[in-house]
Amino acid sequence: MDYGNVNWIVAIVSLLVGLGIGVIGYRMLGTPATQLHKLRRQVAERERELSVMREGMNEHFTQVGMMVSNIQREMRTLEHRLTEDASTLHCEPRNDRQLQAADQPALTGGDDDIPAPRDYADGSGGTLSEDFGLRSRDDKADAPQPPRY
Repeated sequence: MDYGNVNWIVAIVSLLVGLGIGVIGYRMLGTPATQLHKLRRQVAERERELSVMREGMNEHFTQVGMMVSNIQREMRTLEHRLTEDASTLHCEPRNDRQLQAADQPALTGGDDDIPAPRDYADGSGGTLSEDFGLRSRDDKADAPQPPRY
C-alpha cells in the first residue's frame, strides 16, 4: 500500500466517525430541545384555554348579575302590587320594622330568653370546670425539680 492512500483512508474514516458521533450527540442533546418545544406548545395551549375560561366566567357573572337585577325588579313590582292591593282592600300596610322582623330568622336573638351555650359546667369539681387539672402555685413550689447539669 501506498502511504498517500493511507492518509485518504484515515481522513475518510475520521470523517465517518465524526459524523457518527455528531448524530449520536444530536439525538442525545436534541431531545431536551424537542421536549422544550412541546412544553412551550402546551403552555400556549393552556394559556388559550385559560383565556377562554375567563371569557366564559365573565359572561357567566354578567348573566348572573342580570338575573339578580331582574329578581330585584320583580320583587319591587310584587311589593308595589301588594301595597296597592292592601290599599284597595283598606288594610293597613305593614311598616318597615315589621317587614324587617319577618325577614330575620327566628333564632337571631331578640326578646327570647335562650341562654348562650357555655363550654364549662356549673359547679367546682367537674372535668369541665375552669381549674380542672391545674395545680395551685403552692403545689408547684413544693414539687421536686430535676437536677441541672
